[in-house]
Amino acid sequence: MKRVKVLFCFGTRPEAIKLAPVITLLKKDKRFDIKICVTAQHREMLDQVLGIFKIVPDHDLNIMAERQTLFDVSQKVLKGMKRVLEYEDPNLLIVQGDTTTSFIAVLSAFYKKIKIAHVEAGLRSYDKYQPFPEEINRRLISHIVDINFAPTQKSKQYLIKENIPGEIFITGNTVVDALHIIVKTKKAKLPMTFCDNNKVILLTVHRRENFGAPLSDIFNAIKRILSDNNFVEVAYPVHPNPNVARIANRELRGVKNIHLLKPLDYATFLKMMMRSDIILTDSGGIQEEAPTFGKPVLILRKKTERPEAIEFRTARLVGTNTSRIIIETQKLLSSAFEYRKLVQKNNPFGDGKAARRIHKYLLYYFGYTKKRPRDF
Repeated sequence: MKRVKVLFCFGTRPEAIKLAPVITLLKKDKRFDIKICVTAQHREMLDQVLGIFKIVPDHDLNIMAERQTLFDVSQKVLKGMKRVLEYEDPNLLIVQGDTTTSFIAVLSAFYKKIKIAHVEAGLRSYDKYQPFPEEINRRLISHIVDINFAPTQKSKQYLIKENIPGEIFITGNTVVDALHIIVKTKKAKLPMTFCDNNKVILLTVHRRENFGAPLSDIFNAIKRILSDNNFVEVAYPVHPNPNVARIANRELRGVKNIHLLKPLDYATFLKMMMRSDIILTDSGGIQEEAPTFGKPVLILRKKTERPEAIEFRTARLVGTNTSRIIIETQKLLSSAFEYRKLVQKNNPFGDGKAARRIHKYLLYYFGYTKKRPRDF
């Protein structure tokens, strides 16, 4: 049987992290011919992950520019993908998540009538501006692709409710695979030391909907938490986006017990997550990763497309209101009972075997095996 040519396209660090286990596994199977296209929607942070997982792109669109807009990214990816798809002519395009890179790559493959698979399909907040533009990106992707690799039962149900035409297979989330690989194989050191008896809060904020006043409200909460608790330290890897970095440096530089850090490579970031006691974040991926390490998460957003985190009590939605953030953080700092409420033994998002399920399903889809594999 002819080898199946699979083209992966991604452009940001989270996409690379979540696709790396799938790429690594499929490359070991001679029945697949694997090609990699990166758009470098985020350049430096993407390259860190490529290095960690030893992924060498076959095509690099290198689109990142200072102060790029969604219009810029969309236009460059569309033109670049036309050239790549015509050159490679793959049997299948695989994308991940809900970035502009993913959506435009899917649109490009649709124009060329190429089969498409979507890793992490079916996430929904049902608010088109929360998160922006990701919510609409993933909804549009779902209506185009041929295979939906849904991470959870709930994400599958969302797709069914919307009458999505493609096939649906539940895999678990590949980010759990990735962190298992890194924890086992990569040694990392923290970029700073903390006092032994201090509680450590890991802070990450970067979403567009939090730019401006919401970001200031979050930082005001952090300053108040630190002033009220001299046994607390905050580690904050500052996102390089000027809309974040400018305000962070203006409002947090020089505040006692806060460590403003450059973006961390993935292995170091996981090490920081393991050392932390509480995580405050607007990231989607961290909501999926933190339960593996038993770390409670306070979500700095109005809505989350990962309701499993709320339902399985591994996270709590607190928004960006200064008072609410302070109250919920203080509960976790002062009450062992409240803390234990958000620490569960099992990760509802995956078991570290998602990439294997995707591999098995593709063998079934392309006729190498007859029996459909079991869902997560």
